[in-house]
This record gives sequence, structure tokens and C-alpha cells, in this order.
Amino acid sequence: MTYALVRLALVAGALQALMRRRLPRILLVLTRQRPKQPALFAELQHIETDLAYRARFFAGLNAALAERNAERIAELEALRTALAQLRNPVSPTTAGKGTFGCFTSASGGSPTP
Repeated sequence: MTYALVRLALVAGALQALMRRRLPRILLVLTRQRPKQPALFAELQHIETDLAYRARFFAGLNAALAERNAERIAELEALRTALAQLRNPVSPTTAGKGTFGCFTSASGGSPTP
């Protein structure tokens, strides 16, 4: 009896190895397990089901979007200021300082490189 069980186990192992080599797609379908829910999907379900959590989540999201928008506006204003300075290198704020404010002499005379 034990000899028959050992033989059956060996044949089953050989058959499984043969199936892996010959029919990988079928074996994958037959042995596929349901994937576990990722953390992000669980978070989405929590947002959809808990109204208080949803309100806190959207308040935080709105605050983050407002902060990002303020940062972008500040960067845009800095870029506009830099562009205006590049377009007009001699302006009332830079007059008398030389082209870039670093080429004037200490005595205020002619520019020195």
C-alpha cells in the first residue's frame, strides 16, 4: 500500500513538472490565487464608507491643493520678476550699479571687470 502511495506521489510530481513546461498558461489559471487587496484600495473603501473620514480626507486634500497652488503662483511671480529683470537690465533699481551690480569700482568711477 505505501509503495503505491509513493509511486502515486512521484507520478503526480512528474505530471506537474511536465505541465509546467508544456502548459504554463493553463497551470497559471488553475493555480492562480485571488490577489490581496492593496492598501490603496482599502483606503479608497474607507473613504467611501466612513463619512467623517471622507470629510477629513477631502479637507486635507483641499488644503494640500491650495498650498500647491500658492507655491506655483509664487514661483510664477518669481519667474515673471526674473524675466522682467532680464528684459530690462538697466532699470531704476539697478542704475549706477553696473550691468549686474558687480562691475563697478569701489570709488564709483568707471566699471572695472
